[in-house]
Amino acid sequence: MDTPNLTNPEFYINRELSLLEFNRRVIAQAEDESLPLLERLKFLCIASTNLDEFFEIRVAGVKQQVKYGSVQTGPDNLSPVETLKQIGRIAHELVENQYAVLNEAITPKLEQEKIHLLRRAQWKPAVARWLKRYFNGNVLPVLSPIGLDPAHPFPRVLNKNLYFIVSLEGKDAFGRETRLSIVQAPRSLPRVVHLPQDVSNGKWNFVLLSSIIHAHVDNLFPGMTATGCYQFKVTRNSELFVDDEEVDDLLIALEGELPSRRFNDAVRLEVAENCPTELSAFLLRQFGLEEGDLYKVNGPVNLNRLMAICDLVDRPELTFPGFTPELPPRLQKNVSIFDVLKNGDILLHHPFQSFAPVIDFVRQAASDPSVLSIKQTLYRTGDDSALVEALKEAARQGKEVMVVVELRARFDEEANIELANELQEAGAHVVYGVVGFKTHAKMVMIVRREGRSLRRYVHLGTGNYHARTARLYTDYGLLTCDKAVAEDVNMLFLQLTGLGRASKLKKLLQSPFTLHKSLLGFIEQESANARAGREARIIAKMNALVDPEIIRALYHASMAGVRVDLIVRGICCLRPGVTGLSENIQVRSIVGRFLEHTRVYYFLDGGNEQVMCSSADWMPRNLHHRVEACFPIEEKRPKDQIIKFGLLNYLSDNTQAWLLQSDGSYKRARPGHQKPRNTQQQLLENYCR
Repeated sequence: MDTPNLTNPEFYINRELSLLEFNRRVIAQAEDESLPLLERLKFLCIASTNLDEFFEIRVAGVKQQVKYGSVQTGPDNLSPVETLKQIGRIAHELVENQYAVLNEAITPKLEQEKIHLLRRAQWKPAVARWLKRYFNGNVLPVLSPIGLDPAHPFPRVLNKNLYFIVSLEGKDAFGRETRLSIVQAPRSLPRVVHLPQDVSNGKWNFVLLSSIIHAHVDNLFPGMTATGCYQFKVTRNSELFVDDEEVDDLLIALEGELPSRRFNDAVRLEVAENCPTELSAFLLRQFGLEEGDLYKVNGPVNLNRLMAICDLVDRPELTFPGFTPELPPRLQKNVSIFDVLKNGDILLHHPFQSFAPVIDFVRQAASDPSVLSIKQTLYRTGDDSALVEALKEAARQGKEVMVVVELRARFDEEANIELANELQEAGAHVVYGVVGFKTHAKMVMIVRREGRSLRRYVHLGTGNYHARTARLYTDYGLLTCDKAVAEDVNMLFLQLTGLGRASKLKKLLQSPFTLHKSLLGFIEQESANARAGREARIIAKMNALVDPEIIRALYHASMAGVRVDLIVRGICCLRPGVTGLSENIQVRSIVGRFLEHTRVYYFLDGGNEQVMCSSADWMPRNLHHRVEACFPIEEKRPKDQIIKFGLLNYLSDNTQAWLLQSDGSYKRARPGHQKPRNTQQQLLENYCR
């Protein structure tokens, strides 16, 4: 058999279309009747937020390529024009499906549970009176309608904010015959209003702010008649541009760029389904968009705002059951984490195991008089972070605290600028990593005096130092005082905070220097073993697989006879199951209660099993343009734990798994005659109480 030409574009899936397929799987969760009702609504809202970000970043990037006449293609050979065309086709289909699920599945089920999102036609007199008072007292004072005429040009519309275009008849106080007005929904007000029980005769009755404004829009135009009122929302390019070669101060440069995100080029227009064609066309012209950029929706244009209902409704039976994460037995006694680590590593599997030991690790360091310094990377932390408070307290105690804050963590830039300032005010040293390379590695290093010597303790993770997402995302964290690992972490911090050439690390692999090359080497070793007649196996779990060199290496491995199992939550550009190319490769995506976020790589290596955890996905940006850390799991117990629970368990899932087909579509796994296996539920039962 002839060796396939691995540059054949048919062997690669377009990354943008693969990302849209992930959102299709999220919407499918909202359709899944086996899930609790409010969780289904959450999945629908998450899909809406995902699509917003997809347009803000991915579609915006493709549109810029088209605008500047780029003909550059990826391995799939789709031109930017063709990519945009296919995105439009699939995205319109997904949006239509979203609202069908909302109107035909979710809303009727909510009503059966006596949870009502009342439309204007459903307002009884008592409700209407209460809402009129609410409008006059809370909404009207902060509304500023803008009539469109030569003195009032079309306003600058904020990214992703809710607006109304209102058609009018009559003359105003100055005799002007303004035909159109734009009204912005106040960002300071809740989008979902919870009605008092004594007014609506129900505990869980809600009205959208958009409905309230629509019902009372005439009040904004005394003496005139509003003949139509239609919601719309614009999504804009939200990628920030900072010239790495010209910037002198990254923080100042980002602060200057952040305001532009609200008013960058428009990439999508959403309007209410009943919006007249002439008004939709008018809005498209204002935003420089084309017909294909218009999305007419049968429901609220800001669908993701319905997430508020999930927070307001106190019905535990309509949500996933609560759980208490396990605290590893070695940490259950009130002992020093440092003493525990001297007797062996601790592997934490979040959210099934508690994130508290990570917080305690830094807290104990902050209060321990033997601790001299703490170094940590921060990418995303969330509000009121206990870790950040511990770092600030350590600095106040006079310890040397060095924090690498990644200012360019997308959509967290503003929060991270504030975080950097807070840490500096507390006395910590703050740097922003390396210009041109995002710092995505997750590391803490603590230096402690013990007798006459110093010992380093470290934490390495696959996920962010964010206590809230640690209960929502699956991630691994390793606590260790292994000397070689700690020395490697120290070298990484020296690279990030100082100057000089990269030194060779003993155990860790890092981007952008050694990780990519090493992964290719591991894959080739499995291929060589298979060609020599030895058993060969690769299992890898990640968020995305895009890198063409790694995909080609995996194709070679498959052709050599290596069994390859990939667990890829989101984007996957590799085509499995292609005859003569990837018959030995299976790709699955797990979409369930928790966001699968672990990055784990397994190579059989002739029986000398190699297990590594990492902050990096197999994408060019992670492997070549970010600072990432990949760390080995060497002790037998944690290694076995990852293989059994973090990999093989996922390969047996037949309820939450989706299998990637060679045509780029996904097919949901079904138990059939087998016992149903839900990996995440099994992990909850194994670890949690």
